[in-house]
Amino acid sequence: MWRMAEIVRPFMPADEMPRDGREPLWREALGECLRRLRNERGEILVETARRAGVSPQYLSEMERGVKEPSSEMIAAVAGALDVTLGDLTLAVATSLLRAPSRVAPAGPTAYALAA
Repeated sequence: MWRMAEIVRPFMPADEMPRDGREPLWREALGECLRRLRNERGEILVETARRAGVSPQYLSEMERGVKEPSSEMIAAVAGALDVTLGDLTLAVATSLLRAPSRVAPAGPTAYALAA
């Protein structure tokens, strides 16, 4: 099992922030953390996906931050990486707090949500 101190590190250098200057989304931070943990174990997608019971394509989409996975899927992948769901969640939250923040423009801010 990984210890919390081993998985909490900045996940995304400033030069890898989204190009539009926005803060990363939860799913993007989660994906970076999952990919880093998998790579540190020296595993390929197929190995981790098999143990988690998900397809390699789905795990790839999780790691790239294009999927909004369910808590069950996140727990399955965390287990396959020998990290607790709590430690993974804390690592992702910590990485978001460490990500360089952008100053929001003055005035009202609108958020577009896809249905």
